Amino acid sequence: MPGNTPEIISKNIIGKGKFLRFVLTTYIDSSGKKRKWEYFERINCNGIVAIVPVTDNNEFILIRQYRPPVNSYVIEFPAGLNDKGGTLEEAAKRELLEETGYSAKDMIFLTEGPMSSGASGEILTVYLAKGLEFRGIAQRDETEDIEALKIPIDRLETELSGLKSEGNHIDLKIFGLAELAKKFL
Repeated sequence: MPGNTPEIISKNIIGKGKFLRFVLTTYIDSSGKKRKWEYFERINCNGIVAIVPVTDNNEFILIRQYRPPVNSYVIEFPAGLNDKGGTLEEAAKRELLEETGYSAKDMIFLTEGPMSSGASGEILTVYLAKGLEFRGIAQRDETEDIEALKIPIDRLETELSGLKSEGNHIDLKIFGLAELAKKFL
C-alpha cells in the first residue's frame, strides 16, 4: 500500500443547477500522481436523512416514489434533505411526517455514511422511528409522487420481491437498514 495521504489540490465548479453543482477536483493520489475526479454536490443542504419507521404492529413503513433518474417507481425508506435549517433529527421528523403522515415518539440514531462515494460526498444519517402515530399527510413538495406502504417485518423479502416483479426498483439500502433496525426492536 502506498504511503502518502491523498490530497485535494483544487476544486472547480463546472456546472450548476438549482439543487446540484458538478465539480471537477484535482488531487494527488497515494502514489504521488496527480489525478482528476468528477462528482456532484448538493446546494443549500446540511445533510441527508433516512428514516426506518416501525409500527407497534411490527411493520416497516416504506414509500413508493417515482424517481426520474431511473424512470421508474422506487421502493425505499422515507428520506430527505436537511435544507430548511435545524438538526438532522428535526429533518428526519419532518420528512417522516411529510412522506408518510406519521410522527414518531422515539427517533433513534442508527448509522451514517456515504451513499455513493464515487459520485458525491453526501453522507446519509439514518434514524429508527418508533412509537408512530398517524397525523395525516402533510403538504408534500410539489415534485413528490409518493405512496406509503406498510410491510410486516417478517414478510419484507417476500413483499419486496412481489413489488419488484410489478416493475418497481428496490432501493438496496432497505436490506441493510432493515437488519440494523431489527437489533433495536
